Amino acid sequence: MRVAIYARYSSDNQRAASIEDQFRVCRDRAGREGWEVVGTYKDAGISGASMVLRPGIQTLLQDAKAGRFDVVLAEALDRISRDQADVATLFKHLKFAGVPIVTLAEGQINELHVGLKGTMNALTLKDIAEKTHRGMSGRVEAGKSGGGLCFGYKVVKQFDARGEPIRGDRTIDAREAEVVRRIFRMFAAGVGPRSIARSLNEDGIPGPGGEPWGDTTIRGHVKRGTGIVNNELYIGRLIWNRLRYVKDPSTGKRVSRLNPETDWIVKDVPDLRIVDDELWQAARARQDEIAEKFAKVTEGVREHHRQNRLNGARRPKSLLSGLITCGCCEGPYALRGADRFVCSNHVGKGICDNSRTIRRADLEGRVLAGLKDRMMAPQVVEEAMRAYAQETNRLNRERRSNGDAWRTELAKVEKQITGIVEAIADGMYHPSMKQKMTGLEARKAELSALLADAPVDTPDLLPSAASIYANKVAALAEALNHPDERPEAAEALRMLIEKIVLTPGPARGEMFATLHGELATILDWTERQALGKTSKTTKPAAGATGLLESVVAGARFELTTFRL
Repeated sequence: MRVAIYARYSSDNQRAASIEDQFRVCRDRAGREGWEVVGTYKDAGISGASMVLRPGIQTLLQDAKAGRFDVVLAEALDRISRDQADVATLFKHLKFAGVPIVTLAEGQINELHVGLKGTMNALTLKDIAEKTHRGMSGRVEAGKSGGGLCFGYKVVKQFDARGEPIRGDRTIDAREAEVVRRIFRMFAAGVGPRSIARSLNEDGIPGPGGEPWGDTTIRGHVKRGTGIVNNELYIGRLIWNRLRYVKDPSTGKRVSRLNPETDWIVKDVPDLRIVDDELWQAARARQDEIAEKFAKVTEGVREHHRQNRLNGARRPKSLLSGLITCGCCEGPYALRGADRFVCSNHVGKGICDNSRTIRRADLEGRVLAGLKDRMMAPQVVEEAMRAYAQETNRLNRERRSNGDAWRTELAKVEKQITGIVEAIADGMYHPSMKQKMTGLEARKAELSALLADAPVDTPDLLPSAASIYANKVAALAEALNHPDERPEAAEALRMLIEKIVLTPGPARGEMFATLHGELATILDWTERQALGKTSKTTKPAAGATGLLESVVAGARFELTTFRL
């Protein structure tokens, strides 16, 4: 019986060692059952309320469908997920793959466990949330903090008669309060949020959490009460429960929702006032003016879209979005204005001196040319593959050293098993011998699996990798010109790029671009294109090279530091 172990811990109430603790108790169970542990999967520091964003559970599900193990073992069902729908979905997919779930707490999971235990776990989550919400609302009713700390205030640390900490008290931080008033004065005077953020960063004033200031930190969202200039706590008015947070079932990410005003809790806390009424009203008038201008612009755009439906379509995501980094500050580059990439930290925060921009079409052309003509140039490929083989061989030598130790131990274990068998054959038996034999058999299976997984000495590399790569990139570049093929082609090309670093050159308007790509990803993709495969879990056809396994088992190698 081949078993896969899954473990998870959430950072809010457990420690990282919890993963190893779960693995240990599950291995003990597998040893007692005589099962062979063929894989372990984990998700660290991730909530149990959703499985959507958990890479460990997703990989486990893929491997189950590929038939890599016969059973999934976990400490308890709530280690897999506390969301009833997620548990039911996972159970359904594993059942279809013929892989049962066994937990130390509940035994083999069936539909009854999924229904009852899933409901109990969901109710537990809801109960915890309601108790937390009730406790926080009680603190707010008493004029205390309901959680979090606004810029401009500091926590008051004090204890009750029993020595227990009194939570929720805060007081004004004089230094930060002056920064808040400065922001309100500048905003009321007509200075834009972006200029305010740049001014604060230039003066070396740290923002909330010690991070640089950004324009969104200043302006926030009027209706949601976010942002410095919308926070009514600065006029001594505490508003709590304005927002609630729910998880999007399709992404697992938390999104905010505005609660009706009847659910808000509002308390006057005059001792926490930082901004006077006159300055607050001036800021509100400025906000109303901005909102009115925005409404006019939005209506103009809508009218234009009504007249021209083609322009009304949402602009497709840029081919390189999220992949471009500033070589000066290591911050992100983003599209601004007339389809030009610009350093976000320079424009939004003023903490970077890199003012150079580059047209999107120009950069995409340089990147495509670099991928096609330079990333897999014959001399580059030859050197990269040589280094890749050397590193793989080094890892193999280490593994062979371990293998010698494993073989020695295996011989010793087999000798002990033979001794026990001979003793029983001679009529000697004791209950402890059964337990000893079970442990020895489990260790024998583990050692045999370790030795069976030893890699070959050198990776088998596809001889025609460079030419296949160049031809495929050329075909993908051409596909970008066809609307129906563009999304799929763009995703395939993005797989080949780790990042693009943009650095200003010495000449006016000059921009250096350095493309970074991971060799393992490139070779894996090239082989799958050559074999016509679309899944990493699919085994190569007869006669194909062993590139896929070699690349997956090897180390990272990057083909980097060449300009586009």
